[in-house]
Amino acid sequence: MRGPDGLRSAFRRRRADRPFWGGLLLTLGGAWILLTMKASLKVVLHVGMQGLAGYLLPALMVLLGLLTVFNPAQRLFYSITGVLVSLGTWLTSNLGGFFVGLLLGVVGSCLIFGWLPDQEPRRGRRERRRNAVGTG
Repeated sequence: MRGPDGLRSAFRRRRADRPFWGGLLLTLGGAWILLTMKASLKVVLHVGMQGLAGYLLPALMVLLGLLTVFNPAQRLFYSITGVLVSLGTWLTSNLGGFFVGLLLGVVGSCLIFGWLPDQEPRRGRRERRRNAVGTG
């Protein structure tokens, strides 16, 4: 059985192999918009269609974010669809969850689009300094 350090390092390795942060932000953006749709606030704005599209687009954002994390091979399709769906929530879902969910979705989709799977992992600041001092 693995200890806490073993689980942490396994999670870090898995996270490095996929666009984790972009998928997380896209999922959180969709969840935020869904929460604002169900809020019992008297100031909730109802703009646009209040039928199925108001709930469908944020649910699709959550799904795209999760699919990105678990199936990164199709990340380009998920990121482009995520940006379009996030921008579509502006009209259908309380101005994109009062701009918070909209921004989370767009930033997450951009992170997904910009993720490069074959890039070598970044070195930490300490490691760069150690290498600079050792060679200089």
